[in-house]
Amino acid sequence: MTRPDFCTMPTLTVAICTYNRSGRLPGLVSALRSQVCDSPFDILFVDNNSTDDTAAVLDRLAQESGAPLRHVLELEQGITHARNRAIEEALGYDYMIVMDDDELPMPGFIQAAVSALRDESAECAGGRVCVRFDPAPRPAWLEDNLLGFLAEVDYGAAAQWVEDNTMPIWTCNVAYRTALFKNGLRFDQRYNRKGKGIGGGEDVMMFQALLDRKTKMRYRPDMVVEHFVEPWRLKRSYFLKVHYVSGFKTGFHEFSRYPREVFGVPLFLFPQLLRHTFKTLKIYVSGQPGALRQAMNMTHAAGLIAGCFARWRGAEVL
Repeated sequence: MTRPDFCTMPTLTVAICTYNRSGRLPGLVSALRSQVCDSPFDILFVDNNSTDDTAAVLDRLAQESGAPLRHVLELEQGITHARNRAIEEALGYDYMIVMDDDELPMPGFIQAAVSALRDESAECAGGRVCVRFDPAPRPAWLEDNLLGFLAEVDYGAAAQWVEDNTMPIWTCNVAYRTALFKNGLRFDQRYNRKGKGIGGGEDVMMFQALLDRKTKMRYRPDMVVEHFVEPWRLKRSYFLKVHYVSGFKTGFHEFSRYPREVFGVPLFLFPQLLRHTFKTLKIYVSGQPGALRQAMNMTHAAGLIAGCFARWRGAEVL
């Protein structure tokens, strides 16, 4: 895909996949156009079949001054299809920054990404993701150790290299050299998520694929976005469902086969689920902190069993 013919050809595109969040787009575009960067950039939106007025809002924003903006329609529903369409659209650029449509970039965001890729020779770079609660307030039960499951990322104030899976960087704030994708690397379609569905995991699989390829990945603390959490995610049931779906997809797609199985389920998974269940009940009854986090372990274990069983009987994945 050739990039558009702008007067000063950008070497960088900021790609955002969007679905039914037209009200957030003007503020996001304004924040992006306010960025100061010594490398020219443009803005790409991949509209994944939005049913609101997203297309009309983007048409209007494209006519306004500032960094050039274009948008394309991806007819295949789901975040993985949209992210892969963004890759196809960005192959004519040197760099691509990916963020989400429920975020705002902080000053210096784009320059920090360019610095990591261009000046520090990173192939991929990620930064801080700061969770913000708007319009709903933060629930009292939402402990700090659960914020990572709402995409918060903070590995400290020092830039550092990412060398293993203890420091994951997610697609809500990540920059790539597009050369990474010219050998066919794409987001895994098996981990697709449609609309406002729960679960996914495509960014987890991409991060692991980059680790496996020994990609030079950089964490830049000055590459900051604010991530606004919608009220429907601020429920205990959301965290439990996310972990169930994660376990299901792992069991269905990734889990090894074992000699001792029942209906495709490795036998050791059953006592594992029982242990997590008893531990969850014990914490709830005693009133100790960490009950939800332990319940998430329990639902993940249940998802593993369900996924292995579904694979055995040839069912379709969630």
